[in-house]
Amino acid sequence: MRIAVFGTGGVGGYFGGRLAEAGQDVTFIARGEHLAAIRRGGLRVASTEGDFSIPAGVVRATDSPAEVGPVDVVILGVKTWQVPEAAEAIRPMVGPETVVLPLENGVEASDVLVAALGPEPVLGGLCAIVAMLEGPGRIRHAGVAPVVRFGELDNSRTERVEALRKAFARCKGVTVDVPDDIESAIWKKFVFISAWSSVGSVTRAPIGVIRTLPESRQLLHTVLAEAIALGRARGVQLPDDMQESTVAFYDATDPGNTASMQRDVAAGKPSELESQTGAIVRLGAESGIDTPAARFIYSALLPGEKIARGEVS
Repeated sequence: MRIAVFGTGGVGGYFGGRLAEAGQDVTFIARGEHLAAIRRGGLRVASTEGDFSIPAGVVRATDSPAEVGPVDVVILGVKTWQVPEAAEAIRPMVGPETVVLPLENGVEASDVLVAALGPEPVLGGLCAIVAMLEGPGRIRHAGVAPVVRFGELDNSRTERVEALRKAFARCKGVTVDVPDDIESAIWKKFVFISAWSSVGSVTRAPIGVIRTLPESRQLLHTVLAEAIALGRARGVQLPDDMQESTVAFYDATDPGNTASMQRDVAAGKPSELESQTGAIVRLGAESGIDTPAARFIYSALLPGEKIARGEVS
């Protein structure tokens, strides 16, 4: 199976690296010093599931999708705000039989891809992992057992989904799942990550501190409840115990873990504010669901986001 990974950061680098380690034909789309380091010394991944590397003589990496040409699968590992631009950039790799698998946070990546590429190539997808680009050519998987979930947007069982499932099933350090309802699976991830990202970003604290202090714990519960109410108002099937099971996950995760959005906020970088906290507010307004906690956090974080993007000074 020919696979291209567009966006070789924590998510793309880890899952693409595991696929390459398992013998799949993987090409990484990267740029700048990261690309140069991969070409020079290979792709190195430090992982709680076992360190591994794809040597320089084996790894394929380029900054030109046109050089790669049509592939069987394009895995999209960019940040959510980069999806519209990525949808245009990957066109040379999308042939008649290509599938495009988005692994972004949020609930709108597939819609953006369908609008740009048409419905045929696009799958619904998500992943669970705490991973980041540690330096040029180096990925660090810091926590959460890596999981990738995907499926057809209409939940039909197809040969292409099964072929991709089998490819991931051969990987070490990856659990793969094809849910019965991919929309529900995407929203479960959105509910979980958007509440954590929102509260983590505004408090600048790791999950262990957030869940320990009564005030921040209550804020986490409140944002979580708003996100769940939003999903149900939009007709998404979410479990009756969604609040309790999500809080149980927060309580069990490593106390030092942080969400990727809050790491970007803390570093003064552009973040996924619009597709996480902002999406709760925006979609809530569309659906008639009041989201005061998320709205306050969004308002508090928006000035920093505008500064990070160079839109205000």
